Amino acid sequence: MVSAARSGDERAFGELTGRYRRELRVHCYRMLGSYDDAEDVVQETLLRAWRRRETYEGRSTFRAWLYKIATNACLDLIDQNKRRAVPYQVPPLAGSGEPPADVSWLQPVPDRLLEPAADAAEEPAAMAVARETIELAFLAAIQQLPARQRAVLITRDVLGWPATETAALLETSVASVKSALQRARATLKQQLPRRREEWAPSGEPGADERALLRRYVDAHQRADLDALAELLAEDVRLTMPPHPAWLIGRDPLLAFTAEVFDRDSQWYHGHWRGVVTGANLQPAVAQYVQHPTAAETRDLAGGFRAQVLDVLTVEGGRITAITSFEPRYFAAFGLPLVLP
Repeated sequence: MVSAARSGDERAFGELTGRYRRELRVHCYRMLGSYDDAEDVVQETLLRAWRRRETYEGRSTFRAWLYKIATNACLDLIDQNKRRAVPYQVPPLAGSGEPPADVSWLQPVPDRLLEPAADAAEEPAAMAVARETIELAFLAAIQQLPARQRAVLITRDVLGWPATETAALLETSVASVKSALQRARATLKQQLPRRREEWAPSGEPGADERALLRRYVDAHQRADLDALAELLAEDVRLTMPPHPAWLIGRDPLLAFTAEVFDRDSQWYHGHWRGVVTGANLQPAVAQYVQHPTAAETRDLAGGFRAQVLDVLTVEGGRITAITSFEPRYFAAFGLPLVLP
């Protein structure tokens, strides 16, 4: 099949590259933090591969050859965009604290579009790392690494490639790869939340986590601050990419939410309804709001309109992070923009 693809057989080329398309998309998503950009880069990767198909000489696997093209395409895009994750430059929505990194281009991905990097039955350790390294905390942390350090860390620690193959992929020396990996690991340890320093596997949601999600939805629907407080870790963090809005701490989050729940506040949204879903292999809730006038007049045409997608990090029975995204992502999750 490789021989046929090299000779210009489009069908063979399509079947061959189709085997790796999903994992290439996840790889590019880790590199870039934006799923839209990852989609574009995979398209560019396949185009480059087709144009350069005759240059594949079989010195590496076809998969490794595609990864090399994809990684270089990511590096090109990073260089063009000049994006840099720096601490938020605006004050928090409530309270105080040291601002986290502003990764305004970060995007969520529905669980159904994510394919594990390894078969859990064959490589459980690799599966655990694969799950952990698709979560938003990890993605936001590695966006703070220089591009080539990011590529080395993902290739070595996530994909599990040996230093020699990583050096060949990046066209550099093994010594340079080892040095870049050491620096990347040190930086990542500083940027990841304390609970994530060892990349502990998040695992499948259990009964306790599903119950917590139901309580989170119910607390919003009843506008119950006390019930919400019971679910939050003391150092819970809220961010809202792409908006420069953030806060850290349970009390500041409750103070901010109190304004949203208060009928007399200018921040009052209306009545809430939540739909449980999953993003980045994390629990998530699609939040809908019914405008107060629609509720009062029982205007069903107004319905509950898409408001925000909350992606939650749950550890030790408490919510430690909430990343809230715009409702434009609802369609990707198969969710309507209006609930009756």
